[in-house]
Amino acid sequence: MTASGDVLFEEPGARWNSLLAIPIMCGIGIIGEMILRGPVHWLGWGVAGTAVGLVFCWQIYAARTYASVSFDGHTLRQGTKTLQVDEIAEILPPESDTTVSNKVADRWLLAPPLGDLPTVPKRRTGIGLVLRSGTVTQAWAKDHETLRTLLAESVVQR
Repeated sequence: MTASGDVLFEEPGARWNSLLAIPIMCGIGIIGEMILRGPVHWLGWGVAGTAVGLVFCWQIYAARTYASVSFDGHTLRQGTKTLQVDEIAEILPPESDTTVSNKVADRWLLAPPLGDLPTVPKRRTGIGLVLRSGTVTQAWAKDHETLRTLLAESVVQR
């Protein structure tokens, strides 16, 4: 944590409020059945809403567990794994940097990501890291530019 105990960067992976879509969609279905003056299938909507809700809960829990990111200036958490900033030797340039050779970019683009997932999660972008042990790995985030900037500042400060 920082001196003030603040988290500098956080991405939860998924948000629980997305579950609100289920009762809204079920309500639209029920209203549709009422407008069409047919029987309203209360049990069917209840069972379907519950089943879809349970699947969504499982997906949200998994995303919050394995695709969340938190950084407090000293510790980077990617999913269930944590990395101390002191372990980072170098932050490699982004893939989009045209001054970087393909060999340098390939060095980290093919490296395994931090965390428990075998690849960088969907809709996230990798950030190449060289650890003090010589291992090349990828940190990742949706807002990778902000995380890269914060990591670079923290690595330079130590």
